[in-house]
Formats: sequence, C-alpha cells, structure tokens
Amino acid sequence: MTRRWSGFNVASVVVGFAFLYLPIVLLIIYSFNESRLVTVWTGFSTRWYVQLFNNQGLMDAAWVTIRVGLLSATVATVLGTLAALALTRYTSFRGRMLFTGMVFAPLVMPEVITGLSLLLLFVAIDFDRGFWTVTLAHITFSMCFVAVVVQSRLVSIDRSLEEAAMDLGATPSRTFLSITLPMIWPAVFAGWMLAFTLSLDDLVIASFTSGPGATTLPMKIYSQVRLGVTPEINAVCTILIAIVTLGVTLAALANKRSAFVRQRDERLAAAGN
Repeated sequence: MTRRWSGFNVASVVVGFAFLYLPIVLLIIYSFNESRLVTVWTGFSTRWYVQLFNNQGLMDAAWVTIRVGLLSATVATVLGTLAALALTRYTSFRGRMLFTGMVFAPLVMPEVITGLSLLLLFVAIDFDRGFWTVTLAHITFSMCFVAVVVQSRLVSIDRSLEEAAMDLGATPSRTFLSITLPMIWPAVFAGWMLAFTLSLDDLVIASFTSGPGATTLPMKIYSQVRLGVTPEINAVCTILIAIVTLGVTLAALANKRSAFVRQRDERLAAAGN
C-alpha cells in the first residue's frame, strides 16, 4: 500500500528546499547581473567573470587554494585509506582504542580548537607559517572524513575474495592492490572528493595556520565581503559551486558504475554456478 503525500508534507519539502537552495540560485543569477549593485538587476552580462580573471589578488588566492586542496586531499586519502584498513583488518593490536580516538577526534573537535592547536604547534617547533602549514592542517582534519567513508565500504565487502587470493600465493600488498583497492575504489574517490571540498571550504583553520603568500580563496572572499559584497564575489562563488557540483556528480556516477559492475559480476558468477 502506497501512502500519498499530504499537502503539509509537500509544503514542508518545498519550503525546506527553498530555504536551502534559493539563496544559492539568487547568487548564481546575480553573478550575471550587469549592474555593480548586487541587489538591482539591470540586464544579463558576463563582465564580472572577465573582471574576476583580471583580479590578480583573487587569482593568486584561487591558485593557492587549488594547490592546497589537491595536495592535502591526495595525502589525506592515502593516510585515511590506510587508517581505515588498519581499523577494519587489524582489530586486536595494542593501542587500537587510542589510535581510533586520534583518527576520529577531528570529526567532533571544533574547528577553532583544531586551528588554535595547530597554530601553537607550529609556533612551538618554530615552523614558518605559509603554504605548507595550511596543507598540513587540511590533511589533519580531512583525513578522518576519508577514513570514515573508506571504512564503511571495507566492512561491507566480501573478504573471501581476499582470502582466496592469499591462498593462491598473493602477498598482502598484492592482494590489496589487485583485489581490495578495486572494490573500494569508489569509496576512495568519494573520500578524495570530500577532502578536496572540505579544503576548498575551510576558512577557520586556514586563518590560524596561514602566513605571507598563503591566503586562501575563502580568506580572500571573507576579507572582501566585510567591506561589502561585489559582483565579482558572486562570480567566484558561482565557479566554486560549479566545481563542487561537478565533483559530486562524478562521485555519484562512479558509485553507480561500480554498483552496476558488481551486480553484473554477481549475475555472471551465479549463472556460471
């Protein structure tokens, strides 16, 4: 028996989605506004995108953000995948509880505390703040998100395939590269996209750990918004939304393709039996 949606349920869904996405839609629309006033529509124009790419300050901040995001997401994905593998495959090593707490602590730790702690660490070891401190900070807080995503996939896969490979003489490293990694690859890619998105979005931790020549795009946007919103800010935010949307779409397509391949292989295996 199917239940029909009531008018109240439909209205609740519409209001909820409008509250979440209507400001984003308005931001995208007004990024194509010809007027310098962000609240007065005078006609369609792409002039602010042209001026955006001619704004050297924003371009430098964007380049720093992209480099930090790519590097931190890649390293965090490797470390997070290894951490997830250790938590799911080795359940009785000494210090597991402490290791688990250290891996997942950034999930519940306020960003202000994380940023301040990292700042005090870099000051204590006399490490100059700049590009590398921001990158290390982003690796620290994004690694745990990758570990959660990959761990959820590892606990659901059939370990008999790994055991069969090792019974046939494959080493643990060869088993991981040939059997385990292809099965968890969509989760690894999703974790990388999540880490990259978190790096693009971060403002608080980067504000604590950045230095000269390492101003990220969120920091630059925040400093300009304090003086007033300009159409260039709408344009750069629209580009960021497009990048994140593209990444989410690619991750969803990868997961869908992986599920299709897995179902096809299961059907072929069942037919062979």
